Amino acid sequence: MGERAKENKTKRHLCVGLTAHVDAGKTTLSEAMLYISGSIRKLGRVDNQDTFLDTFALERERGITIFSKQAVMPLGEDTMVTLLDTPGHVDFSAEMERTLQVLDYAVLVISGADGVQGHTETLWQLLKRYRVPTFLFINKMDQDGTDEKCLTEELKSRLSDGCIDFSAAGAGEGERLNDDAFLESVAMCDEVLFEKYLETGALTTAEISAAIRERKIFPCFFGSALKLTGVDIFLKGILEYMIEPEYTEEFGAKVYKIARDEQGNRLTYLKVTGGKLEVKGLLSGRKKGSHTEDEGVVWQEKINQIRLYSGAKYETTAEAEAGMTCAVTGLTETYPGEGLGAEEESELPVLEPVLSYRIGLPQDCDVHKMLQALRLLEEEEPLLHIVWNESLGEIHAQLMGEVQIEVLKRLIQERFGVLAEFDAGNIVYKETIANTVEGVGHFEPLRHYAEVHLLLEPGERGSGLQFFADCSEDVLDRNWQRLILTHLEEKEHKGVLIGAPITDMRITLVSGKAHIKHTEGGDFRQATYRAVRQGLKQARSILLEPYYEYRLEVPAELIGRAMADVQRMSGEFEPPVQQSDMAVLTGSVPAIHMREYQTELISYTKGRGRLFCTLKGYFPCHNEEEVVARAGYDSERDTENPTGSVFCAHGAGFVVKWNEVQEYMHLENILNPKKEETKEEQIYTSAAVRRASVVSALSPEEEAELERMAEASRQKREQARKKYSYRKAFSAEMRNEKNVSADAANLHSYKKKKNSRKEYLLVDGYNIIFAWEGLRELAEVNIDGARGRLMDILSDYQGVKRCFLILVFDAYRLEGFPGEVQKYHNIHVVYTKEAETADQYIEKVAHEIGRKYDVTVATSDGTEQVIIRGQGCRLLSAKELKAEVELVRKELREEYLGKGESTKNYLFHYLDEDTAEELEQVRLGKRKE
Repeated sequence: MGERAKENKTKRHLCVGLTAHVDAGKTTLSEAMLYISGSIRKLGRVDNQDTFLDTFALERERGITIFSKQAVMPLGEDTMVTLLDTPGHVDFSAEMERTLQVLDYAVLVISGADGVQGHTETLWQLLKRYRVPTFLFINKMDQDGTDEKCLTEELKSRLSDGCIDFSAAGAGEGERLNDDAFLESVAMCDEVLFEKYLETGALTTAEISAAIRERKIFPCFFGSALKLTGVDIFLKGILEYMIEPEYTEEFGAKVYKIARDEQGNRLTYLKVTGGKLEVKGLLSGRKKGSHTEDEGVVWQEKINQIRLYSGAKYETTAEAEAGMTCAVTGLTETYPGEGLGAEEESELPVLEPVLSYRIGLPQDCDVHKMLQALRLLEEEEPLLHIVWNESLGEIHAQLMGEVQIEVLKRLIQERFGVLAEFDAGNIVYKETIANTVEGVGHFEPLRHYAEVHLLLEPGERGSGLQFFADCSEDVLDRNWQRLILTHLEEKEHKGVLIGAPITDMRITLVSGKAHIKHTEGGDFRQATYRAVRQGLKQARSILLEPYYEYRLEVPAELIGRAMADVQRMSGEFEPPVQQSDMAVLTGSVPAIHMREYQTELISYTKGRGRLFCTLKGYFPCHNEEEVVARAGYDSERDTENPTGSVFCAHGAGFVVKWNEVQEYMHLENILNPKKEETKEEQIYTSAAVRRASVVSALSPEEEAELERMAEASRQKREQARKKYSYRKAFSAEMRNEKNVSADAANLHSYKKKKNSRKEYLLVDGYNIIFAWEGLRELAEVNIDGARGRLMDILSDYQGVKRCFLILVFDAYRLEGFPGEVQKYHNIHVVYTKEAETADQYIEKVAHEIGRKYDVTVATSDGTEQVIIRGQGCRLLSAKELKAEVELVRKELREEYLGKGESTKNYLFHYLDEDTAEELEQVRLGKRKE
């Protein structure tokens, strides 16, 4: 192996892929190329089931290529070519498409007997999309009726004017470069070459090679692979005109395939695009869809083996240099299209499955174990999409067609020993939107918090889903933004019409909010999912279905029948074209109507008609209402994909329906910002939130109860509006009050002094909670509830005392917590930073302000009491504070009984609801007496 690796260093490496419409003779050509180059000693045949690259039993039985294979082929003295043979059948086109991303050159094989067929044009567009320089080999020229000149004209008209016959000028470089007709046709393909030819009357091989590399010229060679005619000229041509790409010293690699060997080892097929790959070296990358560049490596794994495959056999090597294609063992996180090192991730594939089948399993088969097994196949098969239907407990597979089903059944039986069946299948629909909306998702059960605002915009047809961030880091930290983008990409989001996947949309993160203490990663996952669904509920959704582009060839006398059939199938067509005794009809038609039409066509044309279909893309469904009604999907009952959000009030979470989320959301609407709320409007909103019912899931009975309670809440909102307007009147009454009780006057005499300083009350929160019996019992059940209750009590207390009240809670055990100060009604609540206790915080504040202000500290901590006294501050024990609170409540009762309507309304708003209701009952009782 050391000699092999040493030999590789002296050669240039090229990766060449063979692609074609099915039955064009691609595998036969690969066999001929390997034989002539000396890579194999025996020439195999598809008919004899002994070809070198068709190693899978079903491939040999059916005579088609199912999986892409590679073979190492020496070409000339200094060139090593890795030949990739890709599937030609449309059902396995994704296997072909993913190999295009690692090719230096492609060879498009065309049957001389059939010419340019439907799938050939699809392949041509894919080669154009991936910018792959392409040679053409027109095969089967030994068959009767083939015409080289006619075929060349067809290639120019249906593919490109750059298709030039390179075999006509002979096999040698000198012959070609001395042929004026050849040089003139080449020069016409490029302005630079044309000017050079006009000036000098000559072109060099290097100049022609550069034009081929830039896809301005597409060399065409004619021959018969089966009879080995023209293949040697073709090999000399590609050796002469192929240029090795320039590679950098920095390591890079592109993954194009995942497979498993006979022992079950996971194989990662990749092409090294820079630097070198070494055995036992470490490779690192990030999981699919990750947006965490600054968060370090997501995965890092060691390479166990580097294998150079040639057919079913392989050799191991210690290293692989830039340009080499190999299979690597030891990696478990890679996926097709992934870029490693300096290489970027590939674009999303164009081809996709359009049919969905339910997989039927034997009764004794564990469906969940089978689901995991099928996930392994999904990893290897790019056009196999496994979907688990939770509600029905069924496995569904999205595929391209019938041939793929046969292969999949065979693989399941051979690898897992299970005989699976597939139902008749249905079309795979998708959904998109027609207008721009802002989706809001909020997730705030107890001790969790996240809010996400997403802008959902219609995208170009065929663009798929695109995700962006347009949110200031001052609003939401960059790491949270990346996490949200990751959550957007990690899941297939459902639409709201029939629950089909959404597509052709731009989703932009425009705003979001996290809590410094309570937010976890999973909170943003929930908020993100809900934001997408809430946006879809607002938008005008459109159902999409797959359309085929077709080429229909029928006898000229039957063209009327063909046109009527297309109209019946809701399709469109261009004016028919007459070709000898045949008429050609082209256009587009919904895929659902073409599933059985091939059989019908053969019947009414008596075998003379031909139909070629390629996927055009997804377009608005021609019978949307019918499909939606038949699906019977209810987005509100899809519990796995909720449309509403979860908010929090009084220490518990409650569900808000999608159409009410904007009334509760904490951030401003970005798409349609509201005008700034007045204080009365803020009170109106807060009152609704505070009195919301607490629910976690809604049954019909609970929903009815929620509506009843919501109506009661709405009636109270108007009262809340009025309460604020009474505040000034209440303050005036309190200032002019002369009949204050003696106890209350003595209790607050220090506050009545004219020259009194500003007063501070510092409260050790948890010390008070565990010292007061009622709060201690509540804390044993719900510590958050106890904390909230203490905050309400002290808010009432401050309302009368008019001091600056600071309530302090320990948060020193929270790793990395920087501390936080919140405004709760009329008091300030402090959560201490990591490694700082409440008494430490209180001691620090008391020391800083003790000489300038009147400071009182409420705590029963003996050590703290000694220190506080040393600071010259007033001290209240937990018991004394409770007594003061009770006196204040008594004073409020007495004040309340003698006051007017303005005082009543202010107190009812300003105090917690239980206290206000209690005062109202006392007042009513006094009136009756």
